[in-house]
Amino acid sequence: MRSVRSLAIATAVVFCVSTIFPVVASLVRDAGSLPRIVGVMDGVIAFVLVGMAMILWSRTQGKVTKDAEAAAYRGYRVLIHVLIVLLVVFFLVGDRIAWTIGLVGIGWRSWLLLYTLPAWYAALRAAEG
Repeated sequence: MRSVRSLAIATAVVFCVSTIFPVVASLVRDAGSLPRIVGVMDGVIAFVLVGMAMILWSRTQGKVTKDAEAAAYRGYRVLIHVLIVLLVVFFLVGDRIAWTIGLVGIGWRSWLLLYTLPAWYAALRAAEG
C-alpha cells in the first residue's frame, strides 16, 4: 500500500506543478512572448498528470471507503469556496487576466481533481490503515 500512497502524493505534486502553467499563462500580458518550451512542458506534464490520475483511480477501484467519500465531500466544500474566491477575483481584476488562455487548462484540471479526489483519499487512507 505504500506504493499507492506514494502515487497519490506524487500525483498531487504533479497536479500542483501542472496547474501553475495555465495560471501563469493567463497572468502574463503577452502569452505569445513565452518561450515555446513552456507550452511543450505544459503539454508533457499535463499528459503525465492524466496518466498518473488514471493509474491512481484504477489502483483504488473497489477500495474507496465511506470515510474516503466523506473526506472527498469535505474537500468538495473547500473547493467550492475556492471557486467563489476565483469569482471575486474575476470581478475585481478580471480585465487584467487572460481568461481565454487559462480557463480551459484550469477547468479540465479542476474536473480531474474532483473526479479523482475520492480515489486520492482512499489511497492515503489505505496506506494509513
